[in-house]
Amino acid sequence: MFAQAALAMGYRVVMLDPDTEAPAAALSQHLCAAYDDESALAQLAQTCAAVTTEFENPPAHALSWLARRVPVRPSASAVAIAQDRSKEKSFLREHGFPVGPFAIVRRAEDLATLPASFKFPALLKTSRFGYDGKGQARVESAAQARAVFEQWRQVECVLEELLPLQLEISVVLARGADGATACFPVAENQHRNGILDVTIAPARIGAALAQRAQDVALGIAQKLDYVGVLAVEMFVLEDATLLVNEMAPRPHNSGHYTIDACVTSQFEQQVRALCALPLGTAEQTRAAVMVNVLGDVWAGGAPDWTHVLRHRAAKLHLYGKREARPGRKMGHVTVMADTVAFALATALEIKRDLGIPPLVLS
Repeated sequence: MFAQAALAMGYRVVMLDPDTEAPAAALSQHLCAAYDDESALAQLAQTCAAVTTEFENPPAHALSWLARRVPVRPSASAVAIAQDRSKEKSFLREHGFPVGPFAIVRRAEDLATLPASFKFPALLKTSRFGYDGKGQARVESAAQARAVFEQWRQVECVLEELLPLQLEISVVLARGADGATACFPVAENQHRNGILDVTIAPARIGAALAQRAQDVALGIAQKLDYVGVLAVEMFVLEDATLLVNEMAPRPHNSGHYTIDACVTSQFEQQVRALCALPLGTAEQTRAAVMVNVLGDVWAGGAPDWTHVLRHRAAKLHLYGKREARPGRKMGHVTVMADTVAFALATALEIKRDLGIPPLVLS
């Protein structure tokens, strides 16, 4: 989707990806190599005027290597924080951003010295390489946390208290090389098995809470000296307390609705920020609900997409991934309408017709 936006603006794209079947290869020159392959990095630096990332897990040292030769946006230092939960949580706390109670677990002994105020149940999360519910386990006690920690071969983890949530929201924003910012409307997210299921935009929250969420996200981007598109996921507790959950240094799944429902998509904003161009407006033109389409939908064969396309205001996006696996994001559907309520009703009908299990939404 980034490549599509770049091509539409007259740029050519070179992609470094170890996946021989990476979907963006159809739209770009594909360097099929490891993210830290020096010869491939050298070719990238020689070929490109600027470099960005669409994935938070490439080694930060590879981005640092590139940054000595070509502009890299976002910076390696910002990505290094966002790709490591321990660093991320510590950064947020040190700079005064609201986060829930957590503890960093580097050794089994750390679980024996938790603060007396720490409460279970909790979530144990690996510091690195966790997404879509991977690398996470609910634990009911310090003893159970230690057992999981040992099972995970003592990789560094973060232990987070489970909190009484009212809802989950996200803020996707763009920040340019000149410090200018553009914030998309706050989105409301529903997850299933740790994977985003439905995004509702704008979120069904009050204006004051929405502004507070945007202010927090913009403050994080400023403290990181961030350039590019940044997503900040947040929790709203039952008492309306707002807490930062995590951030993603890239366009985000919950911002896919911007392709169809905003004047400027999150992917075009990434191109603009990368190329030091003025940012576009993040104005939303219609209410939107996005539904993730996972590989589970292919269990009985290829889906019948007329279930989507018979709705005139529904847009189908398929990612060109060759193998459909349970839990794998294969595409998404965005439904637009004059009201969130109508878009949501249509989206839930599409979910049902595609065989996607329902969620309890109000």
